[in-house]
Amino acid sequence: MKFKAILVLAAVSVSTLAFAQETKKKMGPPEGNAIVGDTYGSAVEAKTESKAITVEKLSKKLKKENKKVENVAVKGKVTDVCEKKGCWLTIQTEDNSQFFVKMKDYAFFVPTALKGKTVVMDGTAERKVTSIDEQKHYAEDAKKPQAEIDAITKPKEEIRFVANGIKVVN
Repeated sequence: MKFKAILVLAAVSVSTLAFAQETKKKMGPPEGNAIVGDTYGSAVEAKTESKAITVEKLSKKLKKENKKVENVAVKGKVTDVCEKKGCWLTIQTEDNSQFFVKMKDYAFFVPTALKGKTVVMDGTAERKVTSIDEQKHYAEDAKKPQAEIDAITKPKEEIRFVANGIKVVN
């Protein structure tokens, strides 16, 4: 009887360890090479892709309308991806600054291989003031040098984009 109890306990321990290892593997960004045509989140339709605007046009639209812009498609180059989960990315703007993109409802993630790729994103954009603590958090996620993190000393107004879907186009 004791032998059966030990055997069951050992089997449960092995199963738990295997599950923990599998969960640990899944915690990082998804695997993948982010090749042209790959889509993350909701599908980005061809008609949406053809209507995609530049980051510069989005910025002008946000300044003009001074509110959220919903159901907008933006085309841009990915400069960074969250190293921990792939839960955010940054897009390069025409003036070599960046804007921040999160995934709607934290429902999907992107591979780090997306860095350097051009994407079309469908979603909602707005101007937002990002706190010092939030900026530092994202800098830590991106594994920025401590000196760069320490240099963040004031809130920053920026474009924030919540993506429903992202498609690699180049």
